[in-house]
Amino acid sequence: MLPYLVAAIIVVGLPTIYAAVRYREYRKFLAGAFFVSSGMQFYFYLADIPIPLMWTGAVQSPDLSAVRGTIHFALFVVCLYFGWFFRRRADQPEA
Repeated sequence: MLPYLVAAIIVVGLPTIYAAVRYREYRKFLAGAFFVSSGMQFYFYLADIPIPLMWTGAVQSPDLSAVRGTIHFALFVVCLYFGWFFRRRADQPEA
């Protein structure tokens, strides 16, 4: 299972990080996506709702939802700042 996870991170994660660093509009999109995701995860935690994982017998606990919600909120703040408020200096052209 671990080799599949590592392969998925490389195939999906690296291009996503590249696009997020290079394109401001992508960071704006990610800010909204992380905001919605963090809100849903916090809701699952506060409502004490376990989330079943598809095609497995595993269930995500509400405590894990709180951790994921916190991480997604931090990523929302980072993407919000760099997508909406941060401006490059005039000597650094945007891609």
